[in-house]
Amino acid sequence: MYKVCIFISRWMAVIVLLMAGAALLWPEAVGVIKTSWISWLLGIVMFGMGLAMQWSDFRVLLTRPKDILIGFAAQTLIMPLLAWLLTLVFRLPPEIAVGVILVGCCPGGTASNVITYLAGGDLALSIGMTSVSTLLAPVLTPVLTWLFAGQYVDVDFWTMFMSIIQVIILPIALGMVIKRFVALSDKVIKTVLPAVSTIAITLIVGAVVSANAEKLLHCGLLVIAVVILHNLLGFLLGFLTGKALRLSRPKCTAISVEVGMQNSGLACSLAQAHFQALALATVPGAIFSVWHNIAGSVYARLLQIKEHR
Repeated sequence: MYKVCIFISRWMAVIVLLMAGAALLWPEAVGVIKTSWISWLLGIVMFGMGLAMQWSDFRVLLTRPKDILIGFAAQTLIMPLLAWLLTLVFRLPPEIAVGVILVGCCPGGTASNVITYLAGGDLALSIGMTSVSTLLAPVLTPVLTWLFAGQYVDVDFWTMFMSIIQVIILPIALGMVIKRFVALSDKVIKTVLPAVSTIAITLIVGAVVSANAEKLLHCGLLVIAVVILHNLLGFLLGFLTGKALRLSRPKCTAISVEVGMQNSGLACSLAQAHFQALALATVPGAIFSVWHNIAGSVYARLLQIKEHR
């Protein structure tokens, strides 16, 4: 079983990409995965994150507040602003623009810690940034979404706040509480939980892409181009922010990855729950889920090569 889990985690980007392709080619078959499952699937990912987290992960908030503040500020400012600017530059229609902005306003992605580790970045800083952005998401994500997407659609702060509490905070808290009373081996945490998260994310992508396959085929290239630019510019500006503040290379790498990789599953969940009138609002999150895992893996490899030269 462990070998299967390792295989699933190692080939996450390929598995997610294959699911997206299958959902486009055979939407009716993949459509058995319902969009109504998205919140539950994301809750499974967050529950796994809670099981993997330790109270010591929060120690970095007290021991290195300056690094956390710099990284958190970069993440909070860069991605929402980038998303908003891209919607203007490409003159995106409202239903796509809201989806792109939602991705930018979400907290850091759960895979960012793995990519930071592979890239030789500051893992403690990465975990600290993910924890802070996730815990503050119930407030920041609705506020930022209202600020940048309010021109396109009405944003109900309290409803979105409660949605994020339900699909992010409660599952994480439940996972941490259960871990307190049930001892889990490192093998389970490092192999089984990532595999379960990979399967859940893959199902989310399948549900979203199959539900919007026809419309996605008409405007797919534009959305893909915007998503790729959003992600790559996030990596670049995150790294340059660290460099400008004269941080060490591992810290710059951690900030770069945390800024560039978003919790796109949450973006899909929020779009599906709150902006159902905008049929394509879930699509940018689904594409981001596929792309940022591929780009993150390649980025980590490039940094590894550069480090060993």
